[in-house]
Amino acid sequence: MNKPVEAVHITNAGDPRIAEYVALRDRGLRTRRDRDGVFIGEAVLVVDIMLESKGLTRSVLASRRQAERMARMIADSNSPETPLFVADESIIESITGFNMHRGILASGNRGPVEDRPLEDILPGPEKDATLLLCDGISNIDNIGMMFRNAAAFGVDAVILSPECHDPLYRKSLRVSIGHALRVPWHRSEDWSSTLNRLTEEHGITLIGTSIDTGSIPLDDIESPARVGVVMGGEFKGMGQIATGHCSILTRIPMMEGTDSLNVGVAAAVCLHKFSRSNRI
Repeated sequence: MNKPVEAVHITNAGDPRIAEYVALRDRGLRTRRDRDGVFIGEAVLVVDIMLESKGLTRSVLASRRQAERMARMIADSNSPETPLFVADESIIESITGFNMHRGILASGNRGPVEDRPLEDILPGPEKDATLLLCDGISNIDNIGMMFRNAAAFGVDAVILSPECHDPLYRKSLRVSIGHALRVPWHRSEDWSSTLNRLTEEHGITLIGTSIDTGSIPLDDIESPARVGVVMGGEFKGMGQIATGHCSILTRIPMMEGTDSLNVGVAAAVCLHKFSRSNRI
């Protein structure tokens, strides 16, 4: 075990060294184009994953009760040079704008995980592939669940439509348990063009989920070698663009009179069917 890193104690909420953490509640409402290249991770599991990748974590901000734990975690990570700032919980809450009951935040660089080119995250044409495509999923928790499901079921990459919520928003990242930093992803700027490239250039068969009676029951479909499972938004389902690019529409058979499943639950059911058989 390495020697714990030395903490820098913060006594003033206006200290410029922690300016990235100011008013996080407001920053979460910014549009994607307004973001400043920084994301915030929250909770031990997420910060631990952030520290796995050298150069990803900019700093860690911890309460006094979490200081010793984080000092050791940073020292034993792949990013031992990461600054550790420690402050009273009252100071942390005054700058972040919410209750810091977990006592740990970290700032990270978006560049290594955001806006990766599509070609860089797809398996080569000779390999099997499982993709998860999110069409207009705007709920904070659900976008996090998409990444948690993707990690659990061996998805190679997640493709987001332009309207999807930010997977690096701190609440979404927490729900994903940090897997939005592990599972490769790409946000489309032109949804129709992206879907066309997946099918025409990369040989991906798109299977969309739909509750329409004309869709095929999930158990009746054979999984293609290179498949993209398309999940629609929470209320409207898949849009016309995604529907038009899907070769197959499928539904999860359910009891008569029951409502549709939450998109996170439905994604898990579908990915269990279509994901690569490399799970334990």
